[in-house]
Amino acid sequence: MIEHGKQPGGQGEPVDGDKLTWIALLGQWVEFAQSALALPDDVDGRRLRDSVADIIMLQAVWYALRHLEELPGEQRAVGVDRAQLLIDKHAQTLMRRWPNQVMPARLHEIIEDANNLLAKVSAGTDPPFR
Repeated sequence: MIEHGKQPGGQGEPVDGDKLTWIALLGQWVEFAQSALALPDDVDGRRLRDSVADIIMLQAVWYALRHLEELPGEQRAVGVDRAQLLIDKHAQTLMRRWPNQVMPARLHEIIEDANNLLAKVSAGTDPPFR
């Protein structure tokens, strides 16, 4: 078990809490991607399986936006622009997968969460939270 703030084995520099969070998220995303392999081999199962990378990217962008204030000022605008491009790309890809059917509600929520946080960060009306 990793002691909070220490690397495995108790050696080296302390591990940053945000890095641990990214590591935990990466672990969850890997498990999510692996679990998608068990989806049924039908139209819905293939759509969901094909959507794994888009879902993970939208969640990663959402999380990164929460840490935007950690970037130097001149890099924040670039971060916002990149976030917008990534959200648009992956949201559009998901919407194309369900052209004439209802997209699962959870996928709509993931897209909406990313767009809402981007709007707040862009407007400066609600700073990201942790």
